[in-house]
Amino acid sequence: MKLLDGQVVLVTGAARGLGWGIARAFGQAGAKVCVTDINMQELARAERDLRADEADVLALPLDVSDLAAWDVTVQWVVEQCGRLDVLVHNAIFMPLVSFEDTSPELWWQQLQVSLGGLFNGTRAVWEVMKRQGGGHIMGIASGSSVRGFKDEVTYCTGKHGQEGFVKALSLEAAPYNIAINTVGPGKMIKPTRIDWATLDAMPAAEKAGWADPVVLGQGFVWLAGQPPSRFTGLRFDAGPISDTLACEGPDFAFAPEKVTLNPDDFVARQQWYANYPD
Repeated sequence: MKLLDGQVVLVTGAARGLGWGIARAFGQAGAKVCVTDINMQELARAERDLRADEADVLALPLDVSDLAAWDVTVQWVVEQCGRLDVLVHNAIFMPLVSFEDTSPELWWQQLQVSLGGLFNGTRAVWEVMKRQGGGHIMGIASGSSVRGFKDEVTYCTGKHGQEGFVKALSLEAAPYNIAINTVGPGKMIKPTRIDWATLDAMPAAEKAGWADPVVLGQGFVWLAGQPPSRFTGLRFDAGPISDTLACEGPDFAFAPEKVTLNPDDFVARQQWYANYPD
């Protein structure tokens, strides 16, 4: 029996890169995986790859900025699968643009994907997870979640916003046994802009420094395998988790430094929630 047998997982932005790796890791763990993206050609390739890996997979088009599309997608998944246990919002739109060149239209377009997508997805799965007694919601963290970078004013705003969303909503979600966290890659990964065709044509030496997204996906799988009441409102990093799993196995003795690059922040958040007035 596999860790997540019987569970249903929805991953956005799953046509390539980290999202594809997360989806594949969940499939290898026994979950039924629903992969979504707006790029149907690349999504079809991702679906073929996952099926070749013997994953139980559904592939669906989804514009994460469209709440109505979210409602239709989640309803269809629940009708087909009976439940939805895990949502991983990985979709991102990340043009590198200076502030002076950032139009109001581009500002909102980016935020509607990164921050709006997490809001829309959470709204769409909220009642489903409440009815079934719990679930996991995961956003994607990065260095831009805690720092600023040139030409990333909108991207950094969205990533910082996801951390605030998770911190606040975790307090409202806890009574329903719904965990909401962010998970960063924690290691260098393939840039989002590189598609499958470009990646296939690249020399191996150019890709040597990038972490395997499927190995990083194991960090998301580990978190989804924890009781929702154990961890919520926190930021994890998949790199340290996957390293810990490789060294110590899935039943490792927990310590913050084994699951995040920012253990002090992790502990501070835990203390805040522990002392939060009812």
